[in-house]
Amino acid sequence: MTYQITVEPSGRSFEAEPGEAMLAAGIRQGIGLPYGCKDGACGSCKCKKLSGTVAHGPHQEKALSAEEEAQGYVLTCCGVAQSDVVLESRQVTHAGAFPIRKMPARVASLERKSHDVMSVRLQLPANDVMQYHAGQYIEFLLRDGARRSYSMANAPHLLIQPPVAGGAGAPIVELHIRHMPGGKFTDHVFSAMKEKEILRVEGPYGSFHLRDDSPKPMVLLASGTGFAPIKAIIEHMKFMGITREATLYWGGRRPQDLYMDAWIKEQLAEMPHLHYVPVVSDALAEDAWTGRTGFVHRAVLEDFPDLSAHQVYACGAPIVVDSARHEYVAQAGLPEEEFFADSFTSEADKAHTPV
Repeated sequence: MTYQITVEPSGRSFEAEPGEAMLAAGIRQGIGLPYGCKDGACGSCKCKKLSGTVAHGPHQEKALSAEEEAQGYVLTCCGVAQSDVVLESRQVTHAGAFPIRKMPARVASLERKSHDVMSVRLQLPANDVMQYHAGQYIEFLLRDGARRSYSMANAPHLLIQPPVAGGAGAPIVELHIRHMPGGKFTDHVFSAMKEKEILRVEGPYGSFHLRDDSPKPMVLLASGTGFAPIKAIIEHMKFMGITREATLYWGGRRPQDLYMDAWIKEQLAEMPHLHYVPVVSDALAEDAWTGRTGFVHRAVLEDFPDLSAHQVYACGAPIVVDSARHEYVAQAGLPEEEFFADSFTSEADKAHTPV
């Protein structure tokens, strides 16, 4: 027996097997439900249950509190339908989700962007080019069955690189990987990974992408390597000639954490509708930092006390994304459905004791 899951207001529906998480069932049938970690840690997949019964698997309190659950909210990543269910998710808008595929990837180049950020360019198969939205991510499939997720930092139109030495253009995706000391994958990236190494990846994943059909001005909020999908969105805007007003707030602990500051300033010269506010939280005297300081999400509120007519695209550390979501809605009047986010949840975040 299967259960029918209907998503309003789009009217999209799919079937979930007994014991199958609703998110997994939706992905399997091409329904673009929002999600981030897929492990009950970030809350990106949280949506309102309009009817039906859902049982939750292990998850963290910060992702779904007991109070929110009592109000009818569910996490689709660990929520299992016990009957037919109707959900409300305004991010599910169309049937155009790109297929998720597994494929080999060859390391094309490695470039340090800062002391702890590596730009990894992967060459993908040329015979069946992967399609994705700017802002989405892929997962590395490790040999022990573990997975690691990283956003594509280049827009889809830049996937095919120019031919080299007369050869055919190669599909290349760019990733920004931060070193997490002790992390089995990032330790490898920063110590032993070499060009031409073969890895396996799967994607595209995620519902974090620009909503092209809105005329609203945008706030682009990034912390750390959360800049990667924002970079892809900026490239997409430039390529598509999108001239909506957009202000990028990029936060780091010290100035060197804003590892592509020069690149952004180059874009400003060609995109008069794009504005940039770098924010540093822990500058030292030796940094001679004269720009904005403090928490990056708070800098947005200082400049935009009223966000009721805006869209916000936020990506980075869960504490930044979660704080922004709460404060922008509660204090600045941002409509909840106009906050689009992708939390970068590390394995350490996922390891916290679930409820």
